[in-house]
Order: sequence, then structure tokens, then C-alpha cells
Amino acid sequence: MMGSVDSSLGMTYYHTMRKAKVALTLDSEIVRRIDMLVRQATFASRSQAVEEALREKLARLDRVRLAVEAGKLDQAEERLLAEEGIEGDLGSWPDW
Repeated sequence: MMGSVDSSLGMTYYHTMRKAKVALTLDSEIVRRIDMLVRQATFASRSQAVEEALREKLARLDRVRLAVEAGKLDQAEERLLAEEGIEGDLGSWPDW
């Protein structure tokens, strides 16, 4: 990971992702609420607030997609596959 050094403070900053600048059109009430959160120091900037909201929404969508895919699995078949793997390893399990 590449970092940049601020020699005046002796600090190294790491950038984990490249940023892209985009223009958004938002409802004025949403902007008002974001600005309020920025004034309250909940977020450092509008950009940070929007980015975090989008990141959380995308993570939620990923979880939903995972749940939908898991719902497609045949539970009985999955149980048999899991037990098949366990049966072969029973001798190596400690006696508790």
C-alpha cells in the first residue's frame, strides 16, 4: 500500500481507494439533513455522508442477495453434504 508522508508532522497517510468525482441531484430535504449532520460533526463533509450512506446501502443489498441465494439451497442436501464431511473426520475429533 502506498502512502504519502507529511514531513511537517511526520505522519503517513494511506489511501485505500481511488475516488471519483460525481455530480448528484438530491432532494433539498436530504441535503438539509446532511448539512445538519456535517454541522454536528457526525460527518466531516457532505461527500463523506453520501459515501457512507451508499456504502451501507450496497452492503445491505449484498446481504439480501446472499440471503436470496441461500434460500435457493436444498437444506436436506446441504445437511447430507455437511454430515458426509463430518463422518470422515469423527476419529480426529477430541473426546470432550
